Amino acid sequence: MKQTGWLLLTVVMATAVVVVFGSTAQAQAPIRIGASVSSTGSFAALGQNQFRGYQLCVKRTNDKGGVLGRKLELVTEDDKSDPKTAVRIYESLITGKKVDAILGPYGSGSADAVAEVSEKHAMPMIAPLASTSAIYKKGRKYVFMVLSPAETYLEGLLDLAAKRGLKTVAVIHEDTLFPKAAAAGVVEIAKRKGLTVVLNEAYPKGTTDFAPLLTKVRTANPDVLAGGTYFDDAVAITRQLKVLNVNPRMFGVTVGGDLPKFYETLGKSAEFVFGATQWDPGLITLRTGGLIPVGRQYPGAKEFVEDHEKTFPGADLSYHSAAGYSGCEILVESIRRAGSLDGERVRAAILKLEMNTVFGPFRVDAGGFQIGHKALMIQWQDGRKAIVSPEELAADKPRIPTPEWSKRP
Repeated sequence: MKQTGWLLLTVVMATAVVVVFGSTAQAQAPIRIGASVSSTGSFAALGQNQFRGYQLCVKRTNDKGGVLGRKLELVTEDDKSDPKTAVRIYESLITGKKVDAILGPYGSGSADAVAEVSEKHAMPMIAPLASTSAIYKKGRKYVFMVLSPAETYLEGLLDLAAKRGLKTVAVIHEDTLFPKAAAAGVVEIAKRKGLTVVLNEAYPKGTTDFAPLLTKVRTANPDVLAGGTYFDDAVAITRQLKVLNVNPRMFGVTVGGDLPKFYETLGKSAEFVFGATQWDPGLITLRTGGLIPVGRQYPGAKEFVEDHEKTFPGADLSYHSAAGYSGCEILVESIRRAGSLDGERVRAAILKLEMNTVFGPFRVDAGGFQIGHKALMIQWQDGRKAIVSPEELAADKPRIPTPEWSKRP
């Protein structure tokens, strides 16, 4: 009888140990966050920047103990910069790999396509690098914007032009979703600021010869040339402006002009070029080495820059990296506030969220449209990026007008 009681007690204790350990193991299972990454294809460089932001956010979150008592695990696959591939990946991530949450792909085109997947599965998607307003104007409930809208990218350029008495603008842009939206924004802002649009033309994706288009620009003779670009066309247009000796008094681009690689590729030809950006390391450490007064709007940004340099030495650091980090940061905070991974509860938390991130202010309206963040304008001056707009964040004065090519060093 004593032996039977001992065996029974042993079984009960063993069962209790299994239950306790099983419960602990389950509680410590990571929260799996899925995303497609543009590791190859036309957006590979900037897509990798975004991905590094995701990686750093996951690392930092885990270093702080995770969220809901669980660490994070990033599950990614290369979408080859192709929206259709991205759609297949997100379907697989959600239905096959059973991820707990998702973060958006790079670019407006892929994000717009993938938003249909997140809607179907009622899974909130923070879209760190999708700024085309139309994405958020389709009655969708589960996609959320981080950047300021595409239409406002070059507002700083036109604001600087109008304040200095310039009168005319030419707009050229790639004929794809984001550049078209940015160009439409230029036209609208120009009207509001009393500037006349003398040329507005699109060029096909993949264009390398801009001579015919820039010849039209020369004929129109605008004070300001505004380009709805990505990196490759921003570089090619700048080079061919010099070759053709076309001399607008101001020249600015949407994407590409703010990247260190832009100056590395063009050298002094990049001088005086304006570039739109959503964030810049210069916001954190100016030439004086001190924190700027608005540093409180970018909590953790200094640590982010330092961590990026330590983890990815020599890698490009751009607003795409900070936006990726911020998108992950917003998702994590929303999960924490929701106290759950339930899609409806996380969505509700995102809609209520007003916070300053590494990337700056985040606040969206009921449609997921960003209303808290503000874009910046940089200008290349003496081989460095000078923040010249908006005034409250400007560390330097813009150099206007741009000298003619024949009068530059």
